[in-house]
Amino acid sequence: MQACLQPARFVDSDHPLVVEFSETWRGASADPREQAVSLYYAVRDQIRYNPYSFSRDPETLKASHALAAGESYCVPKALLLAACARHCGIPARIGLADVRNHLSSPRLLQILRSEVFAMHGYTELLLDGRWVKATPAFNLALCRVFKVAPLEFDGCTDSVFHPFNQQGERYMEYLADHGQFDDLPEALFFAHLQHCYPHLFAADSAFLRGDLQAEVAAMQAIDS
Repeated sequence: MQACLQPARFVDSDHPLVVEFSETWRGASADPREQAVSLYYAVRDQIRYNPYSFSRDPETLKASHALAAGESYCVPKALLLAACARHCGIPARIGLADVRNHLSSPRLLQILRSEVFAMHGYTELLLDGRWVKATPAFNLALCRVFKVAPLEFDGCTDSVFHPFNQQGERYMEYLADHGQFDDLPEALFFAHLQHCYPHLFAADSAFLRGDLQAEVAAMQAIDS
């Protein structure tokens, strides 16, 4: 349990940026559950979700890097929520899973050459004596562009995926859970990604640059 409260390489809860962000958004309540909920929404909406920010540089996975960049993808955002929780004395860890039908675009699917998004990140928080899952990846503005309800979190029930879009169509499905970890397992993380997307590791990943939210908004503007 102590490992779930202490700073780690990627869950760098003692970094000045993480400390400042946590203190700003933890709220006025002394209740850990209410603090966790407040931090969840801050990470979800203050840090934009952008999968094109992926890099093979491990330093970009740190919670503090997500804050410095102002945008990131699911794994660093999940690490950021865990880091903020630890700063506030709430035990937290990272979870990793493979999912299908992620929020994406035709360009992103073409780049990945797959509808499976490997190593999707979520956070587990120990609240009221039990581990609760939270996924702060998809910010409110992005969900509005995709016309899907944002994931809410109450600190009591798991909040892990978007099962349906606004038309009632299946949107997201968990395929495999790789488990929960005190810190991001770097070797496992990159090895599995390389197995799933070998082409991304065989070439310069600079082509991943882009903005998913702007990309989808532009497509919708053309369609309208």
